Amino acid sequence: MAVLDQLTSQQAIDLENKYGAHNYHPLPVVLSKGEGVYVWDVEGKKYYDFLSAYSAVNQGHCHPKIVGAMVNQAQTLTLTSRAFYNDMLGKYEKFATEYFGFDKLLPMNTGAEAVETALKICRKWAYEVKGINENEAQIIVCKNNFHGRTTTIISFSNDPVARKNFGPFTEGFIKIEYDNLQALEEALENNNNIAGFMAEPIQGEAGVYVPSEGYLAAAKALCEKHNVLFIADEVQTGIARTGQLLAVNHEDVQPDILILGKALSGGAYPVSAVLANDDIMNVIKPGNHGSTFGGNPVAAAVAIAALEVVKDEKLAENAERLGEIFREELAEFAKENELVTLVRGKGLLNAVVINDTEDSSTAWDICMKLRDNGLLAKPTHGNIIRFAPPLVMNEEQLRDCINIIKKTITEFKK
Repeated sequence: MAVLDQLTSQQAIDLENKYGAHNYHPLPVVLSKGEGVYVWDVEGKKYYDFLSAYSAVNQGHCHPKIVGAMVNQAQTLTLTSRAFYNDMLGKYEKFATEYFGFDKLLPMNTGAEAVETALKICRKWAYEVKGINENEAQIIVCKNNFHGRTTTIISFSNDPVARKNFGPFTEGFIKIEYDNLQALEEALENNNNIAGFMAEPIQGEAGVYVPSEGYLAAAKALCEKHNVLFIADEVQTGIARTGQLLAVNHEDVQPDILILGKALSGGAYPVSAVLANDDIMNVIKPGNHGSTFGGNPVAAAVAIAALEVVKDEKLAENAERLGEIFREELAEFAKENELVTLVRGKGLLNAVVINDTEDSSTAWDICMKLRDNGLLAKPTHGNIIRFAPPLVMNEEQLRDCINIIKKTITEFKK
């Protein structure tokens, strides 16, 4: 068949299965178009998107301002590498640092790259500023974390699927329980070689686990007490998803190192970044770190537009308001439906826990029925369904989706 021939859903799935590595298990729906909160499959069926590309499409699919910035810049200059200056990167760095309240930004492309970058910055700071002996720095992380899939990152994962047969692993990490201040304090007090503590403000992939109120602020205070860098991985929770610009803003926490990705581009282009103040970021010198595509002109133009959309369209405020409606409605529904155990989340990052075991197919089967009823979501950890629509959704659309979810689960129960 010609490359541009229109495919059926099954043909597209068959092509991926035959010619692509099997490193994902997608819901069997083949999408070919997106606009705002909607996506369409190749047969023309319309769906509500309730995953937002894992919170990359916070600004909605194909937002005209973001796409316009991308197209305009792509027709002018796409890539210089950092061997030369370009006229967009400095504008983006100034815009983003002022937007988030930091001195400097180091641009990368993907979330995992940004996490790796933050780890390198933290370690170099530990040796050159804090005075830890070289190669002895330790970084505290949380169990059930998800920071990416690179070799270093899976070294401190406790997901057996992510780790099995990928060793040997990188040393230098201490794993503690999430949302456990005592465990953090003990780790900090019993080791003089701690460089940083890295955490997701909400553990998204683990099932949208929201920590106890005050946890983030107390963790930051402990880090300050022990001269340890607090690293916030906001790749999924940042950019208005939880009802604030950053999830740490709910507790007025300013991390020492901030990691961003996904919605930093509105899903239009791979853009990630690490932000920190001069006393930390200045440890990075020429040759220490880099990326051919990091900081390219298209990425810079797209990121500026994406962040302007968040502010101009008040997406954080919208996420806060609609998230409260979603959790209130679904929590009431859970009281009368034994298939729903728990509803939790913040803003428009939410999860419904299904009353079944992690190894059951119930959550997957419910997502298949949701697909049939015009709403796309995906399970995580077996019995948890994550619900995270684009933040441009309005209340009428949200209530329509709530009705679809209730109807689907009610019918599934019968």
